[in-house]
Amino acid sequence: MSTSGKSSSSKKVTGKKIETTPVLEERSKSVWLHSLFTDFDISLFISGKHFRLYEKMGAHLLKIDERDGAYFSVWAPNAQEVSVVGNFNKWDQTAHHLNKRWDASGIWEGFIPDLKKGEVYKYAIKGFDGVDIQKGDPFATRWEHPPRTASVIWDTDYKWGDKPWLKKRPKLNALNQPMSVYELHLGSWQRDPAEPKRVLTYKEIAKSLVPYILDMGFTHVELMPIMEYPYFPSWGYQITGYFAASSRHGTPEELMYLIDELHKNNIAVILDWVPSHFPGDAHGLYHFDGTHLYEHADMRKGFHPDWKSYIFNYDRNEVRSFLISNALYWLDQFHADGLRVDAVASMLYFNFSRKEEDAATNEFGGSENLGAIQFLKDLNEAVYGNFEGVQTIAEESSTYPGVTHPVHAGGLGFGMKWMMGWMNDTLKYFKNDPINRKFHHHQLTFSITYAFSENFMLPFSHDEVVHGKSSMIYKMPGDEWQKFANLRLLYAYMFTQPGTKLLFMGNEFAQTHEWDFKSSLDWHLLQHAPHLGMQKTVRAINNLYRSEPALYEHSFSYEGFEWINADDAAHSVYIYLRKGTKAKDTLIVILNMTPVYREHYLVGLPFKGKWKEIFNTDAKEFFGSGKHNEKLMISEEVACHGRENSISLNIPPLGAIILKQGK
Repeated sequence: MSTSGKSSSSKKVTGKKIETTPVLEERSKSVWLHSLFTDFDISLFISGKHFRLYEKMGAHLLKIDERDGAYFSVWAPNAQEVSVVGNFNKWDQTAHHLNKRWDASGIWEGFIPDLKKGEVYKYAIKGFDGVDIQKGDPFATRWEHPPRTASVIWDTDYKWGDKPWLKKRPKLNALNQPMSVYELHLGSWQRDPAEPKRVLTYKEIAKSLVPYILDMGFTHVELMPIMEYPYFPSWGYQITGYFAASSRHGTPEELMYLIDELHKNNIAVILDWVPSHFPGDAHGLYHFDGTHLYEHADMRKGFHPDWKSYIFNYDRNEVRSFLISNALYWLDQFHADGLRVDAVASMLYFNFSRKEEDAATNEFGGSENLGAIQFLKDLNEAVYGNFEGVQTIAEESSTYPGVTHPVHAGGLGFGMKWMMGWMNDTLKYFKNDPINRKFHHHQLTFSITYAFSENFMLPFSHDEVVHGKSSMIYKMPGDEWQKFANLRLLYAYMFTQPGTKLLFMGNEFAQTHEWDFKSSLDWHLLQHAPHLGMQKTVRAINNLYRSEPALYEHSFSYEGFEWINADDAAHSVYIYLRKGTKAKDTLIVILNMTPVYREHYLVGLPFKGKWKEIFNTDAKEFFGSGKHNEKLMISEEVACHGRENSISLNIPPLGAIILKQGK
C-alpha cells in the first residue's frame, strides 16, 4: 500500500489509528491514509498507459478494519489543497483534507469512514492560483440531476443476463455482417402523452424501444450521448460527468437494464462518445486545479470557437489515460458493443474551423494535432485489444488518410468511418427536381470511386434534420406523392450501396418537423397512409438487407459491387450489382430517379437464367402506385450494357426494384 504526505517518510496504517513519524505531517485525522494505487499503477498513469483508472480513481465504497466508508482519489497536481465536501460535513472544506501522494503523480487520496452510498460530494480545491473552487469528481459514476451539480457516491450493483449475446457478439457484430443502426436521443424518442414535459426513464424506454427495434428490423441502436451533461439543449455533447450515466433517465443500473434487454434480443448497442471537447462549467473539468489541466493552455489549441468549449490536451499522458479509461469503462461496465467517436476531424487538425492565422501548428509546422493522432491510435489499440466483437466508428469529415486502416499499417485503427461525402452528395442530388437530375447524374456515381478506400458507414443522422436543414421528407421535391416516393427511393439506394447504414429516429416514418429535443417524435403521423407506408418500407428494407448476403458480405470491398449501367443520364436510371461470396446470391438493383414509368427497359445481366423481382418501393402497401414486374423474367441472348444476355422489364416511377435469380 502506498502512502502520502509532505515527505517520503513512511506511515503505518493500523485501522482507525494512524501512527505518524515526526517528519511526516498528518493532513487530517478524519481522513485515513489509504491507497488503491500500486507503484505500477502510477507508472502506467503518468506514462499515459493506464486504461482502467475507473478501478482506482473517484469514490469507492470500502471496508477498512471493519469500518465502512469511502475512498477518494483525484488528480490535481497543481492544487495547494484538496478536500472532500458534502452534506456529511456541512460543505466545510477544512474538515476532510485529502493527502497528496509523495510521488510525482499529482494524485490526492484518502479514506473517509462512515460515508454511505448516495452521499453527495465535491472536491474543494485551493488552486495553483490560490482561488478556492468546488469541482465535481471527474470519475464519479453518478451525479445529481441537473441543474444540481454534485457528484454522488455510488456502488453499481447489477446482475447481467446477456452472457449468450457476448458469446456470439464477435460473429454478429463483425464487419461482414449486416449493420443497420437506429440513432436515437433518449430524451425525445418517445414521451408519456400524459406528461409530455417529462423524459422517460431507461426502464420505461426499454419497454417500448426493444419491441420497436425488433419489429423494424434494425440490428443496432446508437444512443446519443448518455454521459452526464448539464445543459439539455446540448443534446449530450457537452459532458461534465464522463463516467456517469445521465441521471435524467435514472440510475446506472437502469441504463444497464436497457442495454441488457436489447442484448437479450440480439440488438447491439453503440454509444456516442465525445473525447473531442468539454464545456467550461465551473464544476467541470475546465481549469480543474487552478491551471489548464485537461485542456491546452494555448487557446489556439485548447478552445473550440464553434462550440465555445475546451479541447482536451492530448499531449498530456494523464489526459490520454483518462479518456481511454473512459472508453473502456463503457465497454467493460456497461457492455456497450461500440463507440461512435464524435468530431474526429476537429481533433485531427489545429486549423479545424479556424482561419490559418488563428491556428496553432505542430512541432514540424504542420496543421495536424500529433497528440490527438497518437491518442486515437492508442484508443483503438486498447479497445480492440481488450474486447472481442466491438467496433469503433469515427464521425470524421476530412480527407485524413487511413482512418479505418490498422495502426500497424499507419492508420488510426477505427472499425468504420461515417461517409460524409456520400451523404452530402446524395442529399444534394435528391433535392433536385427530377427533370434536372440528368444534369447531375454523376453526383451519385462519384462516391464509388472512393467507396472502398475506408470502411464506410452511410449516415442520415440527427445533424441532417436540425438548424433549418428541414426534415428528410421535406428535402424531397414534388407533390406529396412524389416526396414520399423520392424518400422511399433514397432509402432503397442507401441500403443497396456498399457500407453499413445509420438512420436517425423519425426518419423511418417521414417525420415532418425538424427534430426537436424538447418533445416526442410525432408518432401520430402513423395514422396517415403515406407515413405508415414509409415505415413499412424501412421495415421491409431492413429485413431484405439482413436476409440477403450480397448486401452485407462485402460491404467494404470492390468484390461486392459492380456497375451494369452508370451512364444513363438521359433517363436518370442507375443499374448495379451487389454480390456476395456465392454467385447465386447476386442482386440487380435498378433505380429510376424520375416520375416517368419506364416500360420495356432492357437490362444487361451478369449471367443468363430466370430472374424475379424481390423488392419494389412502388408497392401499394408502401403508398406506391403498385407497378410491379410480377412474372418470372427469362433472359434472352440480346446484348445490352456490354453483356451477352438481357431481360426487358418495367421500372416504376421514382422507384427502386431489386432482382434475384428465381426458379
